[in-house]
Amino acid sequence: MERQVWRTPGAGSLDRLKLQSESLSAPGPGEVRVAVRAVGLNFADVFALLGLYSATPQGSFIPGLEFAGVVEACGPVAQRDAPRWKPGDRVFGVIRFGAYATHVNVDGRYLQPLPRRWSFAEGAALVAQGLTAYYALYDLGSIRPGQSVLVHSAAGGVGLQALSMIQAAGAKAIATIGRAEKINILREQTGLRTERIIVRDARRFGDQLDTALRNIDASGFDLILDSVAGPYFQPGYRRLHPAGRLILFGAADFMPEGRRPNYLKLAYQYLRRPRLDPVAMISENKSLMAFNLICLWERVDLMRALLGDLL
Repeated sequence: MERQVWRTPGAGSLDRLKLQSESLSAPGPGEVRVAVRAVGLNFADVFALLGLYSATPQGSFIPGLEFAGVVEACGPVAQRDAPRWKPGDRVFGVIRFGAYATHVNVDGRYLQPLPRRWSFAEGAALVAQGLTAYYALYDLGSIRPGQSVLVHSAAGGVGLQALSMIQAAGAKAIATIGRAEKINILREQTGLRTERIIVRDARRFGDQLDTALRNIDASGFDLILDSVAGPYFQPGYRRLHPAGRLILFGAADFMPEGRRPNYLKLAYQYLRRPRLDPVAMISENKSLMAFNLICLWERVDLMRALLGDLL
């Protein structure tokens, strides 16, 4: 069958992404063909197109990691315990690149039924953002009631999901954002009070953290969810409690301002990247954890469990 896709001949610039037609083969063993109704747009997609994402495919590729749509056809059953899908099922799921298309063939184990009251857009928006927040807070962070948690880029998709989960867990959140215009977004969508929201300023970020900690009667952080890194990494790390955990899953500080990377600036930022002494970390009793969600792709059991937990 013919499908429409957004394809780039190779990473390096957003301008290389073009809409084109191409054929899609019938779904193979264990695969399901889904008519895509909505896709998620994430920082990882932009980083991949710019060539700044380590998991970016070599050569031509179709971006996109998450989608929602309707099952159109199913290939032969590959495993006895594989989930059974049928044409007409509303689903959402993940794919290792390739979601920016009208139709995709995907391993049926990476699909979940779309809840009846959800729109396709809601289903597509949940997967990467929700899995990232959940895996960071629960699997790596072991969040508990009463803990103090710092969330960077809190007005973004992962940040909003994380704040909701933190509140549900009975923990206390402090949120950082890059621009003051996002304060109202946080207040309206999460109910977070203004004194718990920081508009990041690299020149005085440590003082900003101290003020916010006093506002929640905390002496430090138990968990930090960091998707920014750069000059904001060390001030947060220094304020971790003993046994605290900093969980790094992004580096938005490296994001170029234009449509193409400024490699000279990137080299400068790379040389100034955060560094830690692992031996000193022993006596400090602090942990640094880092992950890339796409690297969990091969862990089908874990991915399915996480998707199930999100619902």
